[in-house]
Amino acid sequence: MKQELGRSLIEVIGVMAITGLMTVAALGVYKIIRTNQIRTIADAEIEQIAQNVKILMEMRGDYQGISVDYLIKAGALQSERAPIGGDNWSITSSADGISFSINLIDLTNGECTYFATAKPKWASAIMVNGFETSVTDNCFESDTNQVSFIVK
Repeated sequence: MKQELGRSLIEVIGVMAITGLMTVAALGVYKIIRTNQIRTIADAEIEQIAQNVKILMEMRGDYQGISVDYLIKAGALQSERAPIGGDNWSITSSADGISFSINLIDLTNGECTYFATAKPKWASAIMVNGFETSVTDNCFESDTNQVSFIVK
């Protein structure tokens, strides 16, 4: 009886299928980890911006006239680049000047939900698409969400 060496085609296809499944699973896990990393970095950057604004403006006693351009000129921000979402973001003061908001625009549904549910300690309130966050979810399914962190 002749003994055969090597693998059959079925065995090779089986190994390739298992390898393919493992690769797809690894890419999915990588995407989740990367998304969480981006959100964590953005959260830290937003907190740093809020702290910089407080330090810069506390001598004046109000936040009137605050903007991204003002913070860049004062050295509190390095660039106009948004921490997350679209590049059309802003920092505005309230009408009475006792608080300010960091407004992130063009967020995905996942980013919106993340920031709406994880209220940071430094923010006094969070507005999602113009509504203060509560039990109900105010995030849109599209990538046009706006989240505003209100800081007093």
